[in-house]
Amino acid sequence: MPNLNELKKKIVESQLWRSMFRHDYLDTPRNRVLQIMANVWLHLHPPKIRRHALRVRYTWCMGGITFLVFLVTVVTGVILMFYYRPVAEYAYADMKYLQHDVPFGMIMRNMHRWAAHAMVITIWLHMFRVFMTGSYKPPREFNWVVGVVLLTITLLLSFTGYLLPWDQLSIWAVTVGTNMARATPLLGSEGPFGEVVGVTSRYDARSFLLGGTLVGPPALLRFYVLHCILLPILAGLLMIVHFWRIRKDGGVSGPL
Repeated sequence: MPNLNELKKKIVESQLWRSMFRHDYLDTPRNRVLQIMANVWLHLHPPKIRRHALRVRYTWCMGGITFLVFLVTVVTGVILMFYYRPVAEYAYADMKYLQHDVPFGMIMRNMHRWAAHAMVITIWLHMFRVFMTGSYKPPREFNWVVGVVLLTITLLLSFTGYLLPWDQLSIWAVTVGTNMARATPLLGSEGPFGEVVGVTSRYDARSFLLGGTLVGPPALLRFYVLHCILLPILAGLLMIVHFWRIRKDGGVSGPL
């Protein structure tokens, strides 16, 4: 049986562990300065930036643009929440009221909508740039995983927001989209190993998303909570981790 201390040492010294957790620094005056200068909370802007990180043709500024349009969706989304009720009887009427009666309501809704579309496009371009420049390689593989999770959350934000207008297009689009959840392994009634776990069409991943077997009022409320509370909070927290790790990993990676 291997020694626990040796096993712990192997885990701590592995590349996976080193990519997730930064190692401790010796308590020296220079390292104290580095800890302060590299701390996101104590020093928001890095004291120095590598020259290649300022080249638009290298970074495309896609990461910063993605964060900018995320802020636009948050601000406009909060404004839209003042005029929207996530209830089946009022949701569609509230959208029409917002469009045609609220001052600048059409502008706010269109800004929110097009910023959301832009965020999906820019985050894909950002991931493409990171992949093409090899910025996912050690020691940045953990931050690449964080970015992939942020990409998934962005797509979920777009999907959950699609139902909120509560018109025929959104209802049937979400019906088709959530039907895919039936094929989820272990969690879907029609997915692999679903019968082994014992899930049914009444208790599976799709029914969890919709709050039932059909797209109805419970689904509207659940998608509203996911779109306005849970997913934005998760995205914000992961963005903080993402920005922090960029600093800890030495800034934007250089050209190959």
